This record gives sequence, C-alpha cells and structure tokens, in this order.
Amino acid sequence: MASTLKLLRLIADPTRLRILHLLRQEELSVVELQEVLGMGQSRISSQLSLLRQARLVTDRRAGKNIIYHFGREDSPVDSQLIAMMDRAAAELSEAEDDTEALALILAKRRNKAQAYFDNLAGKFGRTYCPGRSWKALSEALLRLMPPMVIADLGAGEGTLSQLLAQRAEKVIAIDNAPKMVEYGTNIARENGFQNLEYRLGELENPPVDSDSVDLAIFSQSLHHAEHPEAAISAAHRILKPGGHLVIFDLLKHGFEEARDLYADRWLGFSEVELSRLLKGRRFTRIEISVADREVEPPYFQTLLALAIKE
Repeated sequence: MASTLKLLRLIADPTRLRILHLLRQEELSVVELQEVLGMGQSRISSQLSLLRQARLVTDRRAGKNIIYHFGREDSPVDSQLIAMMDRAAAELSEAEDDTEALALILAKRRNKAQAYFDNLAGKFGRTYCPGRSWKALSEALLRLMPPMVIADLGAGEGTLSQLLAQRAEKVIAIDNAPKMVEYGTNIARENGFQNLEYRLGELENPPVDSDSVDLAIFSQSLHHAEHPEAAISAAHRILKPGGHLVIFDLLKHGFEEARDLYADRWLGFSEVELSRLLKGRRFTRIEISVADREVEPPYFQTLLALAIKE
C-alpha cells in the first residue's frame, strides 16, 4: 500500500474519488465507467492505472473486458481511509447522478432476457410464414391504442403520423422543413385524415399548446435537434399531467459520416445521457433499453425510452 500522504493526494482528485466510490459499490469495466462518468477512455484508464499502482483497485480479465474492483484481497484498504473516502464522496456534486447512472448500468446487466428477444426479433420475418408480418403486428397494436391527442415531434414526411392517425383522436405532426410540412399536409388531405394536422416549427419550441397532448413522440428526430435538452423540455411543456413521452433514437456511435449523410447533429445518445436529460426535465418512471441492433455496418442500435410527466 502506498504511503498515507500519497493516498490522500490520490483520493483528493474528484475524478479518482468518483471512480473509487463507484467501485466500492460494484465492479465495473472501463466502458461502464465511461458511461457513468461521461468521460473518455484514455482519461479513465490513466486514473485507474494510478489507483492500481496504489493498490486501491484490482483488475481481472472477463472475456474481452478488463473488470476493475475496489481494493485487494492480499492488502485490504485501511478502514479509516475508506471512511474518509465515503465522507468526501458524499460531498461531490456528481454523487447522486453517478449512483443513478450506476443503477441503470446494473439494470442493463440484469436484463438477460433482452439478448434472447433481440435474437428472436432478428428472426421475425426472415423465414417465410403465411400471414405473419411486422405490418400485421403493428396494425394489431394500433387498434389496441386508446384514442388520444398525439404530437409527432420531428415528423418528417409523416409516415408514423399517418399510422397513428388511424386510431388517434388527433395527431399534430411537427417539422421544421416547409416542404415536408407541405408534402405531409397534401398526403393527409388525399387520404382523408381530418384528424392529422401538420405544423411548421422547431423541436425546441413546437407550436403546440401547453398541457394539451397525451403522448409526445421523438422518432429518430432528437439527434437532429440543436439543443436536445430544450426539445425534451418542450415535450414536457406540451404534455398533459400523466402524459407519456416516447423516444426512438440511435445509441451513441462513432459513425462520423452520419453528419453529412443524414444531417445528424448528434451521434446518438448513451442510455445514461438520455436518462439524465429526462430526469433533468422533470420526467419520472423512466425506462430505457436497446430495442434493435442492425447486423450491417455501421451497426446502428436503436434506443427506446419511455417516461411520464407527473
């Protein structure tokens, strides 16, 4: 074990203290620490190296991952130092967010069934079976949906809006492209959707009355917003108390070409980032999971987030 003075200097650093506080609760990989802390791999790895040299953390290999945990069996950390670390960690402004992010990471681990259903979903429709299709399943689910007022935020040409309009009391489709709004309006008129209205507006300030919709949806649109946090705040504003928010978006990725190919402003969001955005905008009962994984490069993954305005 390093000298007391060296140990005190090590734990005085907020980043190292956050890492130690997390590892005191659960052993984690570097990737998981990245998600919780919102920091780059090199920064976290360098801090872990210092902590490992001081024998405050230990690592082990698990498949392709290196897993870190607090302390060493052959050299226990002094109890007084642990007590001091716990007191210092409680004073960190990030402590509460770190604990909530850790809970989300652990929930992902426990969701073993998700991998099974991902595999099952990947097979659905690949093998021919008469009468079985995603369209039939979608139609059945739409018919179970009660009539409600829905805002489709970032609707584009409005394919989703048109599907929802089959059952909704009213659908308000918002897009910031005049040609998209014009096109969608014409399609709605041609198909007789009197309960489907297209409006020109920004995600951060949609032209929708406050407390007026039952369901707000961002379907692959949030990563186009200049200010995602403002867009989510706007969704909270327009929802009725008890209203639901649904977000489909890309899991954070490194495919930089998406900025030019698809005009993406953000390269997706991690579960932790999305959870913090929703919590910071006063949403509750937040659920986030990976709903789909593409099998072709660049292997995009789709996040599904659900939340409620209390």
